[in-house]
Amino acid sequence: MARRQLPSLNALRAFEAFGRHGRMTLAADELCVTHGAVSRQIRQLEEQLGVALTEGPRSRLRMTEAGLKLAQALSPAFDQIEAAVPQPAPVGPRPLVVSCLPTFAMKWLIPRLPSFQAAHPDIPVRVAESNGPFDFKADGIDLAIRMRSPDTVVTYDSEVWPFMEHYHGPIMSPQVAAAQPMSLERICTMPRLLTRTFLESWSDWARNFEVDDLPPPASEQVFDHYFYMIEAAAAGLGVAIGPWAFVQRDLASGRLVAPLGFTHGRARIVAVTPPDGATPEAYLFRDWLLEQGASTPLPPVLSCDSRAGR
Repeated sequence: MARRQLPSLNALRAFEAFGRHGRMTLAADELCVTHGAVSRQIRQLEEQLGVALTEGPRSRLRMTEAGLKLAQALSPAFDQIEAAVPQPAPVGPRPLVVSCLPTFAMKWLIPRLPSFQAAHPDIPVRVAESNGPFDFKADGIDLAIRMRSPDTVVTYDSEVWPFMEHYHGPIMSPQVAAAQPMSLERICTMPRLLTRTFLESWSDWARNFEVDDLPPPASEQVFDHYFYMIEAAAAGLGVAIGPWAFVQRDLASGRLVAPLGFTHGRARIVAVTPPDGATPEAYLFRDWLLEQGASTPLPPVLSCDSRAGR
């Protein structure tokens, strides 16, 4: 059998974590190493491959197109490895299993999770990332977080608890936005970024924004997950429609900008619990979600002045 020609698995793991989180510090926290260790692993990987995987200043590092392609391949590969690793018998209290949209988990839920753990140190929480349908009993789920629109077809019985309004709008890198004035028409004709998990993002935003016909874009590029699409926008590859809950932290740090602001979407972000009653721990988590949702700042809402470019 031919010997595998693979780079360092530690370096690949560090880069995959950076690709999902978009920030060295968050990748370092996940891997329980220092920021410098992650940076060195990625630099060594680039040297070994002879390809630049990241670019930009240290404070706003982003992936190159080659980096995005590699990261998209690594995530499912590591998911398969994780699923195949035998798990030891559980010790201690059973964790509260929360099924959550992957990008929402990374960008909104996990950064806030320490406050729940501090208030309830006896309730371990396991976040199971998932976009699709679920079965509470078969999948061992206590609570699910989903985005629910008025026309969502529900195929399971459940109790639904809305805890956040949904806002969305065009997002891009500061460098792209600074290149020329960003009118509505200009943004709609720029290279368009999409995610396979919600290809309707642009038409959905146009409907909420009361745009009758979207002009054709210069090009379209589709990514497997929201977080890769967001990273592609930060890398300057084009413009994407980003949900406020997913991009709030990147906007605050300056990695992304939203020249037109955000508009109110029809969907809401909801907590879903079993129809026959959730566990006390799940209800505590639901109440915490309601508090966190209420305290999340509202985005800059699209103004009449922003629409002047129509």
